[in-house]
Amino acid sequence: MQQNQTISVVITTYNRPDALEAVVEACFMQDDKNFEIIIADDGSTANTRDSIARLRARSPVPLKHVWQPDEGFRAAMARNRGTLAAAGDYIIFLDGDCVPQRDFVSRHRALARPGFLVSGSRILLSPALTQKALLERIDLPAMGLLDKLRYRLRGDINKVLQLLLRLPDAGRERKKFSWRRIKSCNLAVWRSDLEKVNGFDESFVGWGHEDSDLVVRLFHAGVLRKDGAFATEVLHLWHREARRDEESSNRKVVLERAANKTTQATRGLREHQGEAPFVMPAP
Repeated sequence: MQQNQTISVVITTYNRPDALEAVVEACFMQDDKNFEIIIADDGSTANTRDSIARLRARSPVPLKHVWQPDEGFRAAMARNRGTLAAAGDYIIFLDGDCVPQRDFVSRHRALARPGFLVSGSRILLSPALTQKALLERIDLPAMGLLDKLRYRLRGDINKVLQLLLRLPDAGRERKKFSWRRIKSCNLAVWRSDLEKVNGFDESFVGWGHEDSDLVVRLFHAGVLRKDGAFATEVLHLWHREARRDEESSNRKVVLERAANKTTQATRGLREHQGEAPFVMPAP
């Protein structure tokens, strides 16, 4: 991808402003500044709105806040609305608890290629390190070698090699479909490809597998994958696991679509065309 092309980083969030601040602060420190931030807010309260307002006031890049009412887990809808608010031709989806390293945007730019999406990976942080990082406002991407090794030995991060090595973009294209490492917390897709399949499918109920569904449909539409491991790792702050009441039914839908070669979301981007953005009610 050319250096002068704008990238849109769509960050999903829900009522966790301390984690969101850590993520956005890390975005401010990127070595590639030719991108914009879209915060796709799935119904957070005024605390998050106020935090975003403070961040926007000193943001070195364009920053937008797209909000929708809290009506349960609707991350797919938030990501679709974030996509529609984006100005870039290339969308990087990032979760509001996944702290990017300094070269996150530039690495994704280097990996971008027409006809491919990039599935990144993550490094999990322990509850103790997460709490310490948020309370003390530790700059996680600036960790030195000794800190990384010490945290790994103590079990505060689940892997360290990916923090120490960067691999060139060679031999990392997946010609065949794989379920491995599909995470919308770190996923880059061309906007035109998202439009081709109608974006994330909002018909999924509850948590789970809407990201796998998107990648399956993109694959059937002719979009292949590149592996962003050892290039685009994010530091995933610990959180309690979401309720997974609908996981089995969602997974069943994805497997059926994989077998049927489905490409289109039942309810997605097209259903929001011409829609006025939601505004959080005044306190």
